[in-house]
Amino acid sequence: MAEDTADKAGRDDDAFVLPKDRAREILLAINRGDSAGLGRMLDQLHPADVADLMEQVGDKTRHLLLRFWGRDIDGEILSELDESVRAEVIEMLPDEVLSEAVLDLESDDIVDLIEDLGDEQKDILLDALSASERVAVEQALSYPEGSAGRLMQREVVRTPEHWTVGQAIDFVREDAEDLPEQFYHVILVDPKMHPTGYVTLGKLMSMPRNKPLREVSEHSFRSVPVDLDEAEVAYIFNQYHLISLPVVDGEDRLVGVITIDDAMAVLDDEHEEDILLLAGVNEESSLSDNAIETTKLRLPWLAVNLLTAILASMVIALFEDVIGRVVALAVLMPIVASMGGNAGTQSLTVAVRAIATKDLTGSNVWRVVSRELVVGLLNGAVFAVVMGLVALFWFGSSQIGLVIAVAMIVNLAVAALAGILVPVTMEKLGVDPALASGTFVTTVTDVVGFFAFLGLASMVLL
Repeated sequence: MAEDTADKAGRDDDAFVLPKDRAREILLAINRGDSAGLGRMLDQLHPADVADLMEQVGDKTRHLLLRFWGRDIDGEILSELDESVRAEVIEMLPDEVLSEAVLDLESDDIVDLIEDLGDEQKDILLDALSASERVAVEQALSYPEGSAGRLMQREVVRTPEHWTVGQAIDFVREDAEDLPEQFYHVILVDPKMHPTGYVTLGKLMSMPRNKPLREVSEHSFRSVPVDLDEAEVAYIFNQYHLISLPVVDGEDRLVGVITIDDAMAVLDDEHEEDILLLAGVNEESSLSDNAIETTKLRLPWLAVNLLTAILASMVIALFEDVIGRVVALAVLMPIVASMGGNAGTQSLTVAVRAIATKDLTGSNVWRVVSRELVVGLLNGAVFAVVMGLVALFWFGSSQIGLVIAVAMIVNLAVAALAGILVPVTMEKLGVDPALASGTFVTTVTDVVGFFAFLGLASMVLL
């Protein structure tokens, strides 16, 4: 029974991943130059799966794939690609293929596709659009990068706020060809085009035709300004469980709508960026980057880590006499620093996540700091007892056991405080709290750990 459950879980895990045998068949078709077979197989896949395949293969295989099948690529595949791979793919595609690819995309996807292109390619794609689409895309590109204006789509289903359910249904049916491919609300507007509410499609289809739209509008309605940062937009979606969000200009007029798929993509990007920055990895890093590009991106932070390591080594050098006379200190010293580093990373991770989700604010920061300090002291006390006993039995010295026990309490308490205070301070200074926080916290725990341990040892043992 357990084996059956495990097999089922394994099948479920792989249900939304391109099967290995299918991937192998596609790669064989690429190597054989079988354009017809390649086209048949790729046409059966979801655009996201095709994009994943193109990201995972090497440069040479990707070039062959585009050579044998590139003319059949569509805009949805391009919009699913990682930005670094997308730029390479677009560079290789003929102008007419690019122009054809964007025709069936929503305006927000076109903006996402165009904004990172060079001027020449950008002009090619803009020329392929209708006059109204081009105006909409150019206006979206005029908004700041990373703003709601760049994220929104201009295709909006709106009706006068005084209409009834029946009038709205008739309007949607009559204009079906001009509707966006996906929409979740009918947005109500006043005579000045100010959004005043929205009605879900479920309510629209279930209410009597003579029911005024105002009476069935959602309580969750809110709108955002066109220049609001996209990270704030994603937070609003997540906080209020929205599925779409109207966007307004400086005069509070409806100019577009953001849908949940775009908001969740931003949220995913924000989380990915925080994870990379916590590790000291540039947010532009990608699995598709070559070794030279990856080295260039990682080198600066490794250099910073080298400087902080030298600082910690300088602290050790201050106590070289006591280390030379008591060899056991050299054996135990890394344990204190390692425990402090891990404790600091735990607090840091919790703090960065809480700041990103707006759970850590000025009203509760000192309560959280106090909690982390208590946690650090309690953890320090537990491991002080453990390491004190280990040192006692290992080296037969109660004094060494006392030194490492006190150092453990001090360093774990300082680590807990640094893990909270460093990202909070950086956020107050207007710096991304994920950026370099890990380096600063590690430096603090190393320096304090070494200084506390060796300083106590010099007083107790000499």
